[in-house]
Amino acid sequence: MGSLGSPVSLKRAGSRNERNPFLSRTRSRLSRFLLFKKLDYTQWICTVVFFLSVVVFFQMFVPGSVMDKSQGSFLDGKDLVFGELRYLKEMGGLDFGEDVVLEPCKLLQRFQRENKQANLESLSALNRSQHRFQYRKPQLALVFADLLVDPQQLLMVTIANALREIGYEIQVYSLEDGPVHNVWQNIGFPVTILKVNTDEIGVDWLNYDGILVSSLEAKSVFSSFMQEPFKSLPLIWTVHERALAVHSRQYTSSWQIELVNDWKKVFNRATVVVFPNYALPMIYSTFDTGNYYVIPGSPADVWKGESAMHTYKDNWRVNMGYGTDDILIAIVGSEFMYRGLWLEHALILQALLPLFADFSSDNNSNSHPKIIVLSGDSTSNYSLVVEKIALNLRYPSGEVKHVAVDGDVDSVISMTNLVIYGSFLEEPSFPEILIRAMSHGKPIVAPDLSSIRKYVDNRVNGYLFPKENISVLTQIILQMVSKGKLSPLALNVASLGRGTVKNMMVRETIEGYTMLLENVLKLPSEVAPPKAVMEIHSKLKQEWQWNLFVHLRNATLEDRSYKFLNELEEQWKHSQRKNLGLLIAMNDSFSYEIWEEEKKMHSINMKRRLEERELKDRTDQPRGTWEDVYRNAKKADRARNDLHERDDRELERTGQPLCIYEPYFGEGTWPFLHRNSLYRGIGLSSKGRRPKMDDVDGPSRLELLKNPYYRDTLGEYGAFFAIANRIDCLHRNAWIGFQSWRATARKASLSEVAETSLLGAIEKRKYGDALYFWIRMDTDPRNSLHQDFWSFCDAINAGNCKFAFSETLKRMYGLSTDLNSLPPMPEDGGTWSVMQSWALPTKSFLEFVMFSRMFVDALDAQMYDEHHQSGHCYLSFSKDKHCYSRLLELLINVWAYHSARRMVYVNPKTGVMQEYHTFKDRRGKMWVKWFSLNTLKAMDEDLAEEADSNHPKNRWLWPSTGEVVWQGVLDRERNLRNRQKEKQKQKSKDKQVRMRHKHRQKALGKYVKPLAEEEMENSNSTLVA
Repeated sequence: MGSLGSPVSLKRAGSRNERNPFLSRTRSRLSRFLLFKKLDYTQWICTVVFFLSVVVFFQMFVPGSVMDKSQGSFLDGKDLVFGELRYLKEMGGLDFGEDVVLEPCKLLQRFQRENKQANLESLSALNRSQHRFQYRKPQLALVFADLLVDPQQLLMVTIANALREIGYEIQVYSLEDGPVHNVWQNIGFPVTILKVNTDEIGVDWLNYDGILVSSLEAKSVFSSFMQEPFKSLPLIWTVHERALAVHSRQYTSSWQIELVNDWKKVFNRATVVVFPNYALPMIYSTFDTGNYYVIPGSPADVWKGESAMHTYKDNWRVNMGYGTDDILIAIVGSEFMYRGLWLEHALILQALLPLFADFSSDNNSNSHPKIIVLSGDSTSNYSLVVEKIALNLRYPSGEVKHVAVDGDVDSVISMTNLVIYGSFLEEPSFPEILIRAMSHGKPIVAPDLSSIRKYVDNRVNGYLFPKENISVLTQIILQMVSKGKLSPLALNVASLGRGTVKNMMVRETIEGYTMLLENVLKLPSEVAPPKAVMEIHSKLKQEWQWNLFVHLRNATLEDRSYKFLNELEEQWKHSQRKNLGLLIAMNDSFSYEIWEEEKKMHSINMKRRLEERELKDRTDQPRGTWEDVYRNAKKADRARNDLHERDDRELERTGQPLCIYEPYFGEGTWPFLHRNSLYRGIGLSSKGRRPKMDDVDGPSRLELLKNPYYRDTLGEYGAFFAIANRIDCLHRNAWIGFQSWRATARKASLSEVAETSLLGAIEKRKYGDALYFWIRMDTDPRNSLHQDFWSFCDAINAGNCKFAFSETLKRMYGLSTDLNSLPPMPEDGGTWSVMQSWALPTKSFLEFVMFSRMFVDALDAQMYDEHHQSGHCYLSFSKDKHCYSRLLELLINVWAYHSARRMVYVNPKTGVMQEYHTFKDRRGKMWVKWFSLNTLKAMDEDLAEEADSNHPKNRWLWPSTGEVVWQGVLDRERNLRNRQKEKQKQKSKDKQVRMRHKHRQKALGKYVKPLAEEEMENSNSTLVA
């Protein structure tokens, strides 16, 4: 597993990977016999049993002091026979998991390394220092599939409380409501229930700096996160269920590859997939895309263990054939399977043999010791191995049983008296099976591994024994069991262990999520960084928030993930059957359509032949002059071009004074776009356009938007330039407006009352040539401190807004570097426009676009090289593909203020209007000379003449942002039109001359009209007479 952020992957030790290392060693006779003689399966089993018997013999008769002197594994003795076992161990036949190496793959370190490298690149590439402002707290969205009572809710409530303590603000979302809704609200977290049974989720996820998603059942929410513009948001997905890992094997075996690929896309979308233990990443290896991370710790095992105590009773013992007075001992082990597992079980069973001798000597006891080995799964044949080991150790028949781990583990643990951890493998976290046993109130005995010793104190809340001295285990067991029962000390240890495990690893979990968020989130410059994890109150890191779930613990706890996956599979099968049915229907309909078309063509051909027969003897009708023919043909072409279908919204829009365009990029914005005639969408990309809507295709109107770099960098300004380019072909309204889809998501868009008020003011020319805006800067969440214009601009641009504006205007106007080129934006009690939601006269809009094109060109000239190569710009702390957009968002205010436009605020709810920054307050502060139409037009013509005449080969943005028009272009076009007209007239005259001088053939003879039948009869009768 090369993608885990903590130790989780399995890899053989380096000495094992050498090629045939045993060939260079001196081999004993036994090893040569085992390696080079051809043994059948029965002989090999007998050989293994022989070595196992030697191990048992050695353990029974060699004193413990001899093993202590070895200072190593008890397999390292110098006895000749035991040397054979040691050599067999070197061959890989006997081991205690030493060949299993858990290597940290360090996903967290990768994030830290990338952040450090990005900071170094930013400092080396940019000559400007950056500043962070603390205007708002970092925002997180916590998304659930439901709010039902389960351990995952307890985990997230505990984490959310700790994160709020260090400065995060959290909003809870859920697809379904539930009892935990009140828990979240009572502790101060707002909860929103998302709409169910819809493909569109109406949430602007860009309001959040990061997303936390919990459980597999929240998969339907990923459809929103996998669409633009939400694709790049940091997303942390916590997966705690095993169900998908089990079902994935069925998908692969039944060739349901589409389901596997669908889940792979979901796992790939997450920035980090977090697991609560080290076994889950392994069983989810099918979907591993290099983003797995482990944060150990969860109240799930404790919750399940305590719930199982009230569920499982003594009847389970009876059902499995045990007596109520029997002492049941469970031998559990690691979830990781390795070759030496059977040897560890054999050693544990050998250490428990004296307990059976003690019981057999006590004639007054009615209880009998029984052993259950929990290991492996139901598909393996490990039961035969356990039976063989017990038989060789001379255990009575039926005293040792094997139970698979994938069975009902809680029922087995609940009916046992004590639990022994029989694995000597060093694991990176405390074993979950021991957590469950301790939560059941069972005393545990475990080797003194570092991961266990960290939480278990010997003879306080558990028992520890050295794995090098297995005889200590025998002594512990004899002390724990006395007279057929557990000793009082053992019961007290079990009670303390249950209290210990109730809040185990809370600190590790909270610190793990906090550190992960610190390294994953890319906070904007106006966001205050969170406090250090050390500042979290110690009480919040000591226990899970059990007190908030006291009255909800009685709810039935069930694993709903299997039901969810079954429903998902049924939906997939239904869609497959539906698609197959549609394909068959399409084939049938296709055949029928071919037959109908053939019949129709045959009927048309028959009718055409009849018409030709009837017209065969008719004379030609006069067609008029050639000029009439050409005129009628052109009129028919124009009529054909105008006959395109128009929907009701387009027809209504032609009679309105105002049309408001809504720029958007990606399907994630569709729920926030209007559908009435006042609004019209403009897609910044051809791929994510709404179907069956008359939205404007931005890239087809402006080639620059086909470049992803400028599409992302310019943002809404790409839509401004696309609309202004050949505007007469698209926009015929007197006024034009724009509104960001994010304004609708914030519920700050115009209401019907405000729309009516705005249209009325426009029609009455109440404020004349004015800028109407309806989202104020002082209501923006980024400006909670109500800063002035330039301070707010600096806050959202890493403290470099004023510098960027000044340098851009200097480059744009060709000013010297020692002049102050920052236009004043004074505080006069007014406010400014944000989020690109405003309306202007169309003529003024074209003037604004003229200014914006030159401003953007100058800004791009100073930033393009570094930003395009490294992704860094001094307007952002991290790599940002929307580098210019936050600066350009406020440009409309600078232009409107200094070009002497009236600025009117429209209340988006009530429609009440208020003018800000009146001319009286602006007197003496405006830079009218620099922003006047004559100045901008002269500059525009100079740029157009340069682009048209010189055709510069170096990269230049300005010609790509719109039309290139100057007097020379107009004269050339006029001359071209005149030449075309003259050429057309000359062609017409030449045709008339040819027609007049055309040679006409004379008639071959005089035409004699035949007599009618009556006249023939009269003439005949005259002749007869």
